[in-house]
Amino acid sequence: MSSVLFICVGNGGKSQMAAALAAKHAPGWEVHSAGTKPGSRLNTESVAAIAEVGADMSGGTPKGVDEELLRRVDHVIILGADAQLELPADAAGELERWVTDEPSERGITGMERMRLVRDDIDARVQALVTE
Repeated sequence: MSSVLFICVGNGGKSQMAAALAAKHAPGWEVHSAGTKPGSRLNTESVAAIAEVGADMSGGTPKGVDEELLRRVDHVIILGADAQLELPADAAGELERWVTDEPSERGITGMERMRLVRDDIDARVQALVTE
């Protein structure tokens, strides 16, 4: 694999985190992120949590799904259960969904929550890179 598109709903947290971690672990890959309903800014706790592990997403901006990119990347990964997307019939790559840990369902909030989310995504990204 050499290209990947990470997608979530707002493209301000999980998909941006995954892209930053993939860029860190697989510097030769073409890495993108997008949202099905992009927001207007990055989640500041996501930015801080990613920086703690030596990755950087601070320069990212939420953006929508680019149909051409969706068709040509090797792998499209949807993060979480909320984002809904189907690959076009002529897509070159594979679609996968990562139902990530959601600590808020256990009453965990703030940076503690974000670190758990980050660590879950990081483990999945590292597994993807080693496949």
